[in-house]
Parts: sequence; structure tokens; C-alpha cells
Amino acid sequence: MSDTFIEISPQQAWELINSEGATLVDVRDTRRYIYSHPQDAFHLTNENYGRFLDQVDYEEPVVVICYHGVSSMHTAQFLVEQGFERVYSVKGGFDAWERNGLPIETAY
Repeated sequence: MSDTFIEISPQQAWELINSEGATLVDVRDTRRYIYSHPQDAFHLTNENYGRFLDQVDYEEPVVVICYHGVSSMHTAQFLVEQGFERVYSVKGGFDAWERNGLPIETAY
């Protein structure tokens, strides 16, 4: 078990999601998440953290994304401290995800 998370590029995150079924969690505010978010991302909030725990095994890889890659590091470290074994933070956040042309879902 690692005592910290690992920073990865958006492309590495996409590869991890596709190759190992990593869970992608978006920690941005609800308004921004609803407007657009990475494809199949779980919107992780304080209110639904319990549901997240029910759906994700501690051994499964978890990838955290935010706006620009700063808040995701805090959440990733929190998840490590809660016992998640493989936690990653996306460098550059959703901004970099979009710039790399990775799949997104939008409200429009």
C-alpha cells in the first residue's frame, strides 16, 4: 500500500481507465461538472462520499481530476489516507483533459 498518490498525465489516466478499469472521480463543483466532465466520471462530493465508498473497492485504481490539478492532489491524498491503495491525480486537471482531446460529456 502506498502512502501517497501518484501524479499522471491525462493520457496516462485515460489508459489506466481503459486498461485496468480505474474509477475516474471529478471533484469540481456541481455546476461545472454538470456543464461538462470527463466521460463516465463519478462526481465526488462530500454528500455522496458514502455512495462512492459503496461502489469502489479499496484495491481498485482511483483517478482524481479537478480544474487544473491542484485540488485533486488534496483529494487524492485524502483517499490514500482512507486506505485506497492506488490513487492518482491528473496533472493539469480537466483543463488538460480537454486540451488532450479526451472524451467528455456535456449538458448541451
